[in-house]
Amino acid sequence: MSNDDLSVLLSAVVDIARSAGIEILDVYRQPFDVTSKADQSPLTQADLRAHRVIVEGLEALTPDIPVLSEEASDIPFETRRQWQRYWLVDPLDGTKEFVSRNGEFTVNIALIERHEPILGVVHVPVKDTTYLGSISTGALRQTGSQSPERIRVQTPPAQPLRIVGSRSHASAGSLDAYVDKLGPHTLLSIGSSLKFCLVAEGSADFYPRFGPTSEWDTAAAHAVLDAAGGAVLDLQGQPFRYNAREGLLNPHFLAVGDRSRDWLGLLGIPRG
Repeated sequence: MSNDDLSVLLSAVVDIARSAGIEILDVYRQPFDVTSKADQSPLTQADLRAHRVIVEGLEALTPDIPVLSEEASDIPFETRRQWQRYWLVDPLDGTKEFVSRNGEFTVNIALIERHEPILGVVHVPVKDTTYLGSISTGALRQTGSQSPERIRVQTPPAQPLRIVGSRSHASAGSLDAYVDKLGPHTLLSIGSSLKFCLVAEGSADFYPRFGPTSEWDTAAAHAVLDAAGGAVLDLQGQPFRYNAREGLLNPHFLAVGDRSRDWLGLLGIPRG
């Protein structure tokens, strides 16, 4: 896919994500019901309405590119493994944050090509702020109708190190056991894919994840972080890959700003 194609797609996907955000806020601003999925994770009408807007928008934009969404993820691996390029979507990332009304939820849309996220849009409905990036455009942040601002990871990292972790899925014991090895640091807990975005914009340095996530939780923000100069690595130090396994759960990972640091070594994790 050419750089021009990616630039055009990125602009169109931002519009789709913002439309989904409008649907989400319409639910958010009034009483709403919460049901549970089979895995006991919460589900609201906001998830479903955002899913519908995004899938319809992407199918109209690129009818030849399949869509894998959290809310329609029952596509067999035998089918998915044939895909060279596809959209990976979380219509409402951070449903627990949505239910608790703390504003820390996002719309995530990524384009995956040959197992790598090459384009990503992360929209924050409550703040009307969008993080976007691709392998050809770099990373940007836009709020409302303001002009987009270019964002970049901070290198070298700040001192003390600024670490971000999950608010609703904290595995505090395992996380603390690792990050204490890094020396002086601050730790901010925040929901959804915003953790990646803080690293991408240089407001944080490091997001280690030792708890469960799914591929749609990470792909869009991963693309933004890559475009901002950072990286997402598995615990063997290899770049994160998508649609490479039958299951859609992610292994543990490190989202980093400064690629030159030996983060695994600093954490005392031996390379596989």
